[in-house]
Amino acid sequence: MEIPTTRKDATVETYHGTPVADPYRWLEDAASAETLAWSEAQNAVAHAYLDTIAVREKLRARFTELWNYPKYDVPVRRSKRYFFNQNSGLQNQAVLYVSEGLQGQPRVVLDPNTLSSDGTVAVTGHFISEDGSLLAYSLSTSGSDWQEIKIRRVGARAGDDQDYTEVIQWCKFTSIAWQHDNAGFYYSRYPEAGSVPEEESTTHNRVYWHALGTQQSEDTLVYERSDAKELAFTPLITDDGQYLMLHVWHGTDTRNRFYYREVTNEGDFVRLLDDFDARYDFSGNDGPVFYFHTTLDAPRGRVIAIDIRKPEREHWREVVPESRDVVDHVQMVNQQLVVCYKHDAQHRLQLYTLQGNPGGEIKLPAPGSIIAIAGRPRDSELFLSFTSFLYPAGVYRYDFTSGTLVSLHVPQLTFDPERYETKQVFYTSKDGTRIPMFLTHKKGVKLDGDNPTLLYGYGGFDISLMPEFKITALVWVENGGVYAVPNLRGGGEYGEEWHHAGMFEKKQNVFDDFISAAEWLIASGYTSTPRLAINGGSNGGLLVAACMVQRPELYGAVVCRVPVTDMLRYHKFTVGRYWVVEYGNAEKNADHFRFLYAYSPLHNVREGVVYPPTLIMTADTDDRVVPAHAKKFAATLQAAQSGGNPILLRLEMKAGHGFGKPVAKVIEEESDMLAFLYKTLDMEG
Repeated sequence: MEIPTTRKDATVETYHGTPVADPYRWLEDAASAETLAWSEAQNAVAHAYLDTIAVREKLRARFTELWNYPKYDVPVRRSKRYFFNQNSGLQNQAVLYVSEGLQGQPRVVLDPNTLSSDGTVAVTGHFISEDGSLLAYSLSTSGSDWQEIKIRRVGARAGDDQDYTEVIQWCKFTSIAWQHDNAGFYYSRYPEAGSVPEEESTTHNRVYWHALGTQQSEDTLVYERSDAKELAFTPLITDDGQYLMLHVWHGTDTRNRFYYREVTNEGDFVRLLDDFDARYDFSGNDGPVFYFHTTLDAPRGRVIAIDIRKPEREHWREVVPESRDVVDHVQMVNQQLVVCYKHDAQHRLQLYTLQGNPGGEIKLPAPGSIIAIAGRPRDSELFLSFTSFLYPAGVYRYDFTSGTLVSLHVPQLTFDPERYETKQVFYTSKDGTRIPMFLTHKKGVKLDGDNPTLLYGYGGFDISLMPEFKITALVWVENGGVYAVPNLRGGGEYGEEWHHAGMFEKKQNVFDDFISAAEWLIASGYTSTPRLAINGGSNGGLLVAACMVQRPELYGAVVCRVPVTDMLRYHKFTVGRYWVVEYGNAEKNADHFRFLYAYSPLHNVREGVVYPPTLIMTADTDDRVVPAHAKKFAATLQAAQSGGNPILLRLEMKAGHGFGKPVAKVIEEESDMLAFLYKTLDMEG
């Protein structure tokens, strides 16, 4: 292979007295002719390498075969109508259906596959009015986080649906709250393009009222915090239609604020929770009594009730106290609290009365995780989507009257899960911390150190890696591989303390946990260095990049996807500044600079080191983690690499960070990754 030579320049920036070279900063200019030519050349080399791997087409065919099964989301009930997404198998995007009653004949309401020829226009959210007659839906193009919102009237039958003319723009991570009389909805958006400097394009979030049938230019400003431009707002209306709520958030910080007012009151909002001292997730209300899942004085979570007629803290009532297990989610259904707990990174469901009395447990089909729950305070049913490593997501209905959980849609694949097993083990990290890890493989696996093993991790932002069904993992294990998923610090598996133990100056704990997982797998006889691959994306891309440069001799292959690698400048791109609460800011804080510089993957690549074969994967229109991270890291590794191991950069066109990606692109990406690993770990036979 002839890797393109990358020009170095003399760029140096001084951080708190320390000069730091940045010779590939010119690659940050994605639109320059030089960067475009370099990117095309890198991509050509990567595809030339991947396309010659003989087993790739077999892997692609098997991946496609396994992916081709019907997939359903949980139904959402509005009046007598049930709305749900379904993908028949290989459709690029899921289709939204509606049925009159749960047993009614479903019909198509919205098919995103008709919006573009290549599936790169995706519906990223849909919001249904109280009576089920109106649908607002947000669209994203080429994987962008930016959305535009359109509105559709849902008729009585096929052919009666009709779109309104207005289009809502300048939205990102936007939610919509329909007023119950269908007069319009509340939504949040950012400033109009060009009205503020580029670096402020994702600040000054404001809440607007949109009257149905009018143009966006006529929308009414409802709320803003001009004194706090970094705050953002998620509006919602209570199930009884009485209150307009604002979930007030700041980037990725798990703490938040909460404001409200009566829907009929056009005055100011009551800042019910404004101390920014904990997480407060609204779970439902019983008239003026609001229920919240909170981490206040409870890092593993609890449920409290606040009577807004007596909002002072001394009047707050604890409904469900903190326990050993972490509260993941709380929802009011059937005038009860449905509390979803995480027990050693597996879900369980417990019911409570509004007074806090235990109401029994909803027994789940098996050890695994809940993807979604749908149900409202007045409903006597709830729907949930349940999955595990070996079983795809199935949709279940729980009837509160009979206390029974029955399956509605449980997919069947051309894969026999009975031949495989998932088990949970616990290992010790560098500092003695006990870390759980899931292992999935064929039954009777031999501990001879020769099993190809794929170690996947994330470790950040309070995100928990629960049991999850992935076709990539199935293809891997049915060909003799071991799929390993450790629950690293930085995630939320054991609450806020677990999260805080893997952020800021403690981020090295996450890398130590991952490295210790690799060492345990080798010491326990599951695998060996030549047969061990590591994989992660986004913050997980940072994870594998950091672990790779710290311990390059430990791994046989690395797949680094949409990674964050420049920890000194990440906050300067798109929404990166919102991650400062997780990582820190090297520019403004000398202490932050020291610990970020100590592990930043881009700045810890060493000349003359033999790095393992590495596939770096990114997308040209990723506006969350910009591809400059991947490009600069690839160039740095290629220049430093000693020996013949390939360092490849694969760029996906017309794709973003991952959400809404067409199935066709998913299949191509996963097939390339699997082919790279099969060749590198000598699995082609």
